[in-house]
Amino acid sequence: MSLAGGQMTFLPKFVFSCIMVLCFAGLFFIYYKPHINFPTFTVHTERGDHSCQCPVDAVEQRSNPNCSSEPQIDPTVVQKIQEGAEPDTVVLVWFWPFGFQFDLSCDTYNVKRCVLTADKALYDEAHGVLIHHRDIRGDNLPKDPRPWFQKWVWFNMESPANTQQVSHIDELFNLTCSYRLDSNIPVPYGHLESRASGEETFQVPPKDKLVCWIVSNWNPNHRRVEFYNELKKHVTITVYGKAFGKPVNGEEYNHIVSSCKFYLAFENSVYKDYITEKLFLPMKLGALPVTLGPTRQNYEDHVPGDSFIHVDDFSTAKQLADRLLYLDRNDTEYMKYFDWTKRYQTKLSALGREHACETCRFLQQHGRYQAFRNLKKWYWA
Repeated sequence: MSLAGGQMTFLPKFVFSCIMVLCFAGLFFIYYKPHINFPTFTVHTERGDHSCQCPVDAVEQRSNPNCSSEPQIDPTVVQKIQEGAEPDTVVLVWFWPFGFQFDLSCDTYNVKRCVLTADKALYDEAHGVLIHHRDIRGDNLPKDPRPWFQKWVWFNMESPANTQQVSHIDELFNLTCSYRLDSNIPVPYGHLESRASGEETFQVPPKDKLVCWIVSNWNPNHRRVEFYNELKKHVTITVYGKAFGKPVNGEEYNHIVSSCKFYLAFENSVYKDYITEKLFLPMKLGALPVTLGPTRQNYEDHVPGDSFIHVDDFSTAKQLADRLLYLDRNDTEYMKYFDWTKRYQTKLSALGREHACETCRFLQQHGRYQAFRNLKKWYWA
């Protein structure tokens, strides 16, 4: 009986104590302001400069447009960030390719909500970093940790024969962007687009030369030089360029090529998909290209098979010369090589700008994580 009475006396005290503790805790959380700043995802624009280490010599600084002693903030990007209208995709052009600066706009390529910038201070905000291989020098790549959402894009338009290997980049990149059609982001030197309905028909310009070749890079061991030396024994070839002491500018080039019936579109090296402006410019200017490069089948991956003549179609240089002379005498047969112009027109790629815009488009369409392994094996093997 005394035990039950003790329990009855204990319970009210216990309940009262619990109520007091709860009241105290409530007052504590109402009036106490913790001095803890929880992390947010606000974009910070006042960051340190992520650019490469610039040389001390002033002449070298002027020759390297990628280096600056002060970070250059892109006001357009900053304004959009401050207004809460950050674009879907930011692509940072880490190097101007060969120092060539281009318009940082993708309107021409119909890529929306994309901002291109060359401002290295925005490295941490960039969804993609476009890195031109031929401008990699020592340790001039980004040094800060790569944000989890960011992809590095290897960008190169030179053939393996003219691209020096860099040992420490084999496993460094997420994506590739080059002339090769099996790149993650393929950007050939040119392509054909359908003509708009009612568009004026292309007119082949008048000709006063048979076969032409403009060349600067002369190497007697190149296949194209060996083939030229044999071909010129059987047909007249008008030559220009530094290799022949006759350099030409862009305007002169257009005038010369358009006045030639045939143009020797000979590549300086033979690799898969390495089909340069040496093909696409003559097609645009109305000369019939005679190609030397990858296989005919590979050329036909890019342009119609009846839009060019391939040297491999003939057993000897003399047989090719005989075909050219035959076409010179037969306009009807010659003009068949321009039937494609009724359906298509030639477009040449813009170095840097198109690669950056196509990178932006790719990133918008492919949000998943990607990594590119064995760059050396893929490109140089």
